[in-house]
Amino acid sequence: MSIPKYQSVMLPLMEFLADREEHSLRETIDYLAEKLGLTEGDLKELLPSGQQAVFDNRVGWARTYLKKAGLLETTRRGNFRITQRGMEVLSKKPSRIDVRLLDKFDEFREFKALRHTRHGISETVESPANNDTTPEEALESAYGRLRDSLASELLQQTKNASPSLFEKIVVELLVKMGYGGTRQDAGRAIGKSGDEGIDGIIKEDRLGLDIIYIQAKRWENTVSRPEVQKFAGALQGQRAKKGIMITTAAFSKEARDYVTRIDNKIVLIDGVQLTNLMIDHNLGVSPVASYELKKVDSDYFME
Repeated sequence: MSIPKYQSVMLPLMEFLADREEHSLRETIDYLAEKLGLTEGDLKELLPSGQQAVFDNRVGWARTYLKKAGLLETTRRGNFRITQRGMEVLSKKPSRIDVRLLDKFDEFREFKALRHTRHGISETVESPANNDTTPEEALESAYGRLRDSLASELLQQTKNASPSLFEKIVVELLVKMGYGGTRQDAGRAIGKSGDEGIDGIIKEDRLGLDIIYIQAKRWENTVSRPEVQKFAGALQGQRAKKGIMITTAAFSKEARDYVTRIDNKIVLIDGVQLTNLMIDHNLGVSPVASYELKKVDSDYFME
């Protein structure tokens, strides 16, 4: 099954705590995962940042909102239990516990009002408390959309670049990724050969213990298998083992399948991957804003 949204987790979470005992977040997550029939794959699914499991994040925020409404209380670090108010809510046998129900409690409305005031959020603006996404999911989704838009614009700029500028982009990207030694070394290598489909060579490491052969072109159409075969043949002619093909277009499925079945190690970098690597290594882009997420340091408050 798909991973339930955080509001859908609230009722089973409360039912688990109905024994009025103290429970840890980890224990609660494990119980809910089994009760809801989540697979190992579901539990391994991460937020786009790769920093936290999606299900862990949703259970954590379900707990947070329930605490803000006074249905749960913290007992000690990482542990919590149901309150008398929480038991009263369960005694009414609700079919669902969600933000709409929590909104009946003054503490929860005050929490929302404080959050809106601090962050300038209008009640009419879709927010995590209204659209069933956790704050991290909303933030990472917005970041993903901004990054996709940036990558699209960056790819168009790269396609419009002159041959010499494209050569410079390839050189600087490979150097930033740790290849080629210095930019001067790499610059002498790229665009120097052009023999048999090879546009240049570059050191794999600063000592030059191995050499990588490169083909980098601004193809307009999808790069097919024959083009990759030509490059593989050129590598064999040089007795080379490693190569990189870089394009602003895309590679066909047959081309990608082909490189998995040959002895030479050829890495295919299409336009999408190229621009994402440029973003990751701050090439052709500049930072606009930076947001640092923080959490309470529980150890600081331990006596």
